[in-house]
Amino acid sequence: MKVGVPKEVRINEFRVGLTPEGAKALVQAGHSVFVERGAGANAGFPDAEYAKAGARISHSASVVWGCDLVLKVKEPEPSEYCFFRKDLTLFTFLHLAPHSKLTQALLKKQVTAIAYEMVERNYRRPILEPMSQIAGRMAPLVGAFYQSKPHGGRGVLIMGLPNVRPASVAVLGGGTVGENAARIASSMGGQVTILEKRVERLAYLKEILPESVTALVSTPESIEQALCGADIVIGAVLIPGALAPKLIRRSVLKKMKPGSVIVDVAIDQGGVCETSHPTTHLQPVFTVSGVLHYCVANMPAAYAHTATLALVHSTLPYIQQLADLGTARALSQSPEIAAGVNCYQGQITCQGVATSQQRKYVPLHEILK
Repeated sequence: MKVGVPKEVRINEFRVGLTPEGAKALVQAGHSVFVERGAGANAGFPDAEYAKAGARISHSASVVWGCDLVLKVKEPEPSEYCFFRKDLTLFTFLHLAPHSKLTQALLKKQVTAIAYEMVERNYRRPILEPMSQIAGRMAPLVGAFYQSKPHGGRGVLIMGLPNVRPASVAVLGGGTVGENAARIASSMGGQVTILEKRVERLAYLKEILPESVTALVSTPESIEQALCGADIVIGAVLIPGALAPKLIRRSVLKKMKPGSVIVDVAIDQGGVCETSHPTTHLQPVFTVSGVLHYCVANMPAAYAHTATLALVHSTLPYIQQLADLGTARALSQSPEIAAGVNCYQGQITCQGVATSQQRKYVPLHEILK
């Protein structure tokens, strides 16, 4: 199979969809790997390393996109829609729920679009998880940075001092992002409250998080109380495939402390705040009602080398299955990969995406019959 690795075109997306080691494994298995020139440079993987691994360096994006299987990191930008075609299998983070135009383009060209974030194994999401860990660990660092007065915050030092209270940190959501965010914020000395609506998950968080972290059942009342007292808020809610719930309403935003900071990690799925919209590493924040919003949709790209290694470690087994078996057989034989299919033969095969966009949902198994 021909496997293509294009250079990411999203602004400040420094990760790459395949490492030289990953390319070497595919080449040794008899596949051809085409890497766009400079695709891995920002992640610390120069063209020479890919060439040494047996990959072919292409100066043309169209050549790379012309491969059978294309590996990316982030969802395609409008400038890449022209490369879509019926016999293309695209394997990348998609987060389609808030991206109706991208969904329509994929459906129109009948692209087989497999979302990293939806691949599932034993009720876990093995590709999404390491990126969520990075984003969760970053969130308190980002929040503490923007809490400083020169960057628009209240000027509250997250760890405080022996005679001065630390910053209050509210984490909305107790999944992978929330767990990591709470742990790091606590280790930095913050006064942390984590809110989670799943009772069994809440019990688990109480067991594994430091005793200094307060774990509460997430209700509208407990959320509002936490928001109004917080210096830093971390939005960490995920509903697989669907839009994130709007837990921070405009009306509550106005009650928050001026200069408080929201780090909306859920922005990939639309964000947990009504006033959130995607930002970039180049221009990461904006202010509404006196509250700073950090809504960078590709947070792990800031640590591109670490993130790429973690990503490809997770994706490579599935890439190898797709390349070795071909897409159709891989979808039939691997329930894990099949769970990641968002679009197939012009149909939406992810219920969360279909519901979010009010489109028709067709289960993949009905098409594969």
